[in-house]
Amino acid sequence: MSINSNPSTTAAPVRTAIVTGASRGIGRDIALRLAADGFQVAVNYSGNAGKAQEVVAAIEAAGGAAIAVQADVSQVEDVRRLFATTKEAFGTISAVVHSAGVMPLAPITPDGIETFDHAVQINLRGAFLVLGQAAEYLEAGGRIVALSTSVIAKSFPQYGPYIAAKAGVEGLVRVLANELRGRNITVNAVAPGPVATELFFDGKTDEQIAQLGKLAPLERLGQPEDIARVVSFLVGADGGWVNAQTVRANGGFA
Repeated sequence: MSINSNPSTTAAPVRTAIVTGASRGIGRDIALRLAADGFQVAVNYSGNAGKAQEVVAAIEAAGGAAIAVQADVSQVEDVRRLFATTKEAFGTISAVVHSAGVMPLAPITPDGIETFDHAVQINLRGAFLVLGQAAEYLEAGGRIVALSTSVIAKSFPQYGPYIAAKAGVEGLVRVLANELRGRNITVNAVAPGPVATELFFDGKTDEQIAQLGKLAPLERLGQPEDIARVVSFLVGADGGWVNAQTVRANGGFA
């Protein structure tokens, strides 16, 4: 008798993950890691279809399944379409990782209000919409992870809009975990420190980058795969007892 014909052998359930902001940076590495873990992946992007298709192609080349879905996470109908399209394509949604975000910097002055509004629109409103749809779609055993930031603990000048929005994301995570009580769905945040991505490098001098890279006791910038490993744990079987937490994956930065 072959192994496959043994009645005691049960195929592993098919799992599907939505990863927002997955066309580049941390989101890209999260999508690739979850695909390697056996998830079918919906690669969400806002504007760069070419980069999103590159992620899909990489997943498919490794034997996985993926689709690219355009959606602006700050728009209600876009987020609804993201979830509906994923459900239609794969039949189930097992995990949602909300990585999409922006990092605009401005001082806390009247002139900074447009930057503040932009940060809140994408980072906080977007999280509210994505987490809300996740709560509607996920069944028992589901996993929700939102990306925050460890810079909350540093309170650097110019980071007010970004920190305010990300602190709100951590609050949403804790509240949603309680709202999903009894459904066996975990809700957590991962708060990276400085990570070597385009988003981090944008607008910084080489000197600033070097200084930030030395702040953690491990004396290096994080890499996107460092964060992807933490997300992989949280959405996997071994992370099932971690709930309503913010995991500060930062090498000791804060």
